[in-house]
Amino acid sequence: MKTKELQEKLVETMKSWQKVENASVSSTGQIIEKTENPVVRLVMEIIQRDSQLHYRVQEMIVNSLEQKALSLTPEELGEIWEKVEKHIEIENRTIELAQEALTAVKGKKLVIQEYLINYLLEDEEKHNKLLNSLSKIKSGMYPYG
Repeated sequence: MKTKELQEKLVETMKSWQKVENASVSSTGQIIEKTENPVVRLVMEIIQRDSQLHYRVQEMIVNSLEQKALSLTPEELGEIWEKVEKHIEIENRTIELAQEALTAVKGKKLVIQEYLINYLLEDEEKHNKLLNSLSKIKSGMYPYG
């Protein structure tokens, strides 16, 4: 597959995916309207916000292929890298706290709390992974840094 064909296919896939994300936002909204249960409402709100963010990421991918290519320069990363490293420390602390909380509730019949703490832990680990991947991009830009 040629580059142009690949890009067109990727744009088509992203736009189809955006339609699914919109359906997810609508579906979660309908569930929120039908329930007063705070746990179900919270879960639906989390999914809804994630779907909205996924839509934005997909839009950025489409725009990068149809309008303007994405770029990230060593200078741009260098200007903020110290702050990124401090944020990585913050994320690591949130993971530690989530693990402590999970250990405290494990086997204590606090199933809803355990469920929510597991969600928080997984989300914090996702943040950490995003930042570590950004670090790998930086390493690729700075082979000796």
